[in-house]
Amino acid sequence: MFSTNEIGTEQLERIKSLYIDSGLTPDEIAAKFKRMQEICAIAVNEIGVGGATLEAIMLYPLFENGSVTTDTISKLFSSETAELLDGVKRVNSIYSKTWQIDTENFKRLMLSLAKDVRVIFIKLASRLYYIKNLKTLPLDVQSSVVKDTVCLYAPLAHKMGLYNIKTEMEDLCLKFTEPAVYYDISKKLDETKRERDAFVANFIAPIKERLTAEGLKFHIKGRTKSIHSIYNKIKKKNVPFEGIYDLFAIRVILDAKPEDEKAECWKVYSIVTDMYKPDSTRLRDWLSAPKENGYESLHTTVEGPEGKWVEIQIRTERMDEIAEKGLAAHWRYKGIEGERQMDTWLAQLRNAIEENKSDSDDAFKMDLYDKEVYVFTPKGELHRLPKGATVLDFAYSIHTKVGNTCVGGKIGDKNVTMRHILQNGDQVEVLTSSTQQPRADWINIAVTSKARQRIRQVITEFRKSQAALGLEIVERRFKNWKIDFDESRFYQMGHKMGYKNTSDIFIDIAEEKIDVTSLKERYQTFDIKEDEIVETPDIDTKALIPSKVLDGDILLVGSDTKGVLLNFAKCCHPVPGDEIFGFISATGGIKIHKADCPNAPEMKKRYPYRVLRARWK
Repeated sequence: MFSTNEIGTEQLERIKSLYIDSGLTPDEIAAKFKRMQEICAIAVNEIGVGGATLEAIMLYPLFENGSVTTDTISKLFSSETAELLDGVKRVNSIYSKTWQIDTENFKRLMLSLAKDVRVIFIKLASRLYYIKNLKTLPLDVQSSVVKDTVCLYAPLAHKMGLYNIKTEMEDLCLKFTEPAVYYDISKKLDETKRERDAFVANFIAPIKERLTAEGLKFHIKGRTKSIHSIYNKIKKKNVPFEGIYDLFAIRVILDAKPEDEKAECWKVYSIVTDMYKPDSTRLRDWLSAPKENGYESLHTTVEGPEGKWVEIQIRTERMDEIAEKGLAAHWRYKGIEGERQMDTWLAQLRNAIEENKSDSDDAFKMDLYDKEVYVFTPKGELHRLPKGATVLDFAYSIHTKVGNTCVGGKIGDKNVTMRHILQNGDQVEVLTSSTQQPRADWINIAVTSKARQRIRQVITEFRKSQAALGLEIVERRFKNWKIDFDESRFYQMGHKMGYKNTSDIFIDIAEEKIDVTSLKERYQTFDIKEDEIVETPDIDTKALIPSKVLDGDILLVGSDTKGVLLNFAKCCHPVPGDEIFGFISATGGIKIHKADCPNAPEMKKRYPYRVLRARWK
């Protein structure tokens, strides 16, 4: 149990009064109060928090059932406590939306919703309490609690540097899932304890003597690996318990001044490796470059008595507390300044900058501004999108077809437009229509590159199909009128009408914005003068034609040619066996002409860059 000094007698009495006024029975009050005190004890002893964090833990059952409001808590305690409670409630709310918690996205969402890292401390302390008291939970709940712990909470504790919490969670989960294995390893550890203790005493005796002679202040302790860690080694190496030689590590913990920490650690390393043969491949220097979670230590493995290899961890008191209590200890030593963005969700938290702050609970408060939002489908699937993403972006993240037919969305009971900007934790239902299709202005609505790419792709494909349809209409009508159709002449006419390329005029024809009949007389009377000839822009042949239909720079023409729009010119009607060449039309397709086509000289003279060498497959 934690001391009342951690909260304060006055605050604790206020909390008790709120429990009494909540309408709960005396037995319910006693049970809840005791449970929350035990969670507070974990938060204090394993993490090192205090003040507002502990108040939030004690008050949460009342806040959750609506007995107290944030306004009441702000008045009786502090706005800080109220914000922490609101954060815990926000994080808890995501459990009602998904069961897929074993994902990196879910961890990101938790941290994103929490805003204050102390909310995650509260969740970890609560989870450790429940996994410790697993047998008190209903049978149908126990399995899900264990799964959540293994998939989410233990990795989260590890990332935050809370080694003790992570280890205890993993061991207790193994005890539930593999009880026979757990008890077998536990029994063998007990049976070999005396032998290990004797070995450690014999191993460290000369080290102690040398360190004392050097005038160093220190203490040495042995740490047996966790049951879960030993089990993983047994599985990984496929050996029995007796085949695991590194069952323990020895820690040399120095009482050193901050400015002397590194020098003294390396001095101990030098002494130890003078006495025992080191394995140079096992040196780990986390003094020069601490881990992302703030862990600092110097590790080496040496050959001890009887030829046994022993892992040595060298660190200071400060480093050891950070290794045990993670972020809380780190901030108590370092302080916090400024805001850090949550890019790889927790890695950046370890970049705390030195600041002369007090060691109070205030030092743990930190805003985690992120660049992403996390939203759910109605089935509970989690999607990660950039901040500012819209319902349209979400639709495309589900499937291109869903995006292409999106007409809006539904968040809760509220209908929203496809322009609606999503917020963390939104549960979004995409509304679609079979008659909907992407429009050019959708590019301005979409934020994600995937959505914008899909929109452009669909619009481009649609324009191509419309252009092909318009060309077909023109060619059919001209044929009915017995007018020879010259695409180059048609292009020049369209340019005089204000069109930049032939595709645009064909699209307008397909969409009935222009009546082909109105173009008949214009085309027949249109006279191309030499100074009016307009060259079409250079065309990137490699981008236009798939490499699989090219032999070097020669186009291969055959019945199975795919990936490129081919037409056979009606002016010369080429057939297999004829010498041929290709001509890139203004619409992006390729027309195949006979080498002796009557129009060939003019085409090659005016548009040499649009002429392709070609042969039959």
